Amino acid sequence: MIIRKKEHWFRMLFVWHGSVLPALLPRLGLLLILSLLVTYFHGIIFSFKIPLNPAPLTLFGFVLALFLGFRNNVSYDRFWEGRKLWGSLLNTARSLTRQAMTLKNIKNNNVSVPDFIQLLSAFVFALKHQLRGTEAHEDLKSRLNEDQLKIITASKYKPAVIMLLLGEWIQKAKDENCLDSIQQARFDENFDKLSDILGGCERIVSTPIPYSYRVLLHRTVYIYCFLLPFGLVDSLGWFTPLIVVFVAYTFVAFEAIADEIEEPFGTDANDLALNSMCIMIDETIHEMIGEQIAVSQKITQNIID
Repeated sequence: MIIRKKEHWFRMLFVWHGSVLPALLPRLGLLLILSLLVTYFHGIIFSFKIPLNPAPLTLFGFVLALFLGFRNNVSYDRFWEGRKLWGSLLNTARSLTRQAMTLKNIKNNNVSVPDFIQLLSAFVFALKHQLRGTEAHEDLKSRLNEDQLKIITASKYKPAVIMLLLGEWIQKAKDENCLDSIQQARFDENFDKLSDILGGCERIVSTPIPYSYRVLLHRTVYIYCFLLPFGLVDSLGWFTPLIVVFVAYTFVAFEAIADEIEEPFGTDANDLALNSMCIMIDETIHEMIGEQIAVSQKITQNIID
C-alpha cells in the first residue's frame, strides 16, 4: 500500500506513484487513436456513416456509472472488512499479551511469557503470508524454536496450527498453577476471536466477486468507450478525442481501482499495508513485555507494502 501524507490539492493533480494511471495509459492511448481516426473520417467506416448521437450514449453512460458505483462499493466493502479484521487482530493481540503478563507465579515456573509473545507474533506473520500466498519461513524461524518450526513448516494452514500451540502454552500454564479455570476461559475467548479473524480473512480470499459479473461490466465499459467517439464526433469535432479520453479515464479507472481493492491482502499499491500492520503488532506486544524491536524493521513512508 502507498502510505502518504495528505498532498496539496494542486500536487494531487500530478500524482503518479500509487495511482492507476500508469496501468491505464496503453488503453487510453488506444482510445485516443480510435477517436482521432473517427474524427478524421467523420464517423464514416467503409462509406457507411455510424448513426449515433449523444442522447442514447448519455442515458447509457448514466446507467453504466451506477453499475460502476455499485461494483466499487462491493470491492470497498471487502477492503474495509479486511481492515476491520486486522484492526481486531491488533486489539486481540494486545489483550492476550496483557492477560499473559498478569499471570500469577509466572517467574517461578517453566512457563515463559516471551515464548507466548513469539508465538503470537508468529501467528500474525503466518496469517499475512497465507493471505498473500508467500513463503513464511524467514519470518517464522526467528520467532519459533526448532520443534515448533518443524511442525509449522509441515503445515498447510500455519496460523491455525500456531493457534493450537498457543492453546498448548495456556494448558501448560494451567498445569503449572499459573492461572485458574476462569482465566483459562478468558484466554479461550480471545483465541476464539483469533479464529474468527482467521476465518474472516480466509473467506475474503476464497470468495471473490463472481467472475461472470466482472466480465459483463468489463465488456460493457469498453464497448461504451469504443462507441463514444462515434456519438460525439458530429457535435464536438476535433474536441472528441479529448472528451473521449477523459470520460474513458473516469470509467476505466473506477474499474481498475475496484479490481485492486477487491483483493485487499495483495501487494498492489492500493491494497492493505500488511507489512506495516504486522510490524506494528509485533512492536506493540513486545513493548508491553518490556522488549524493543529493531527500528530497522520499520516500514517507511511511500513504499509499497
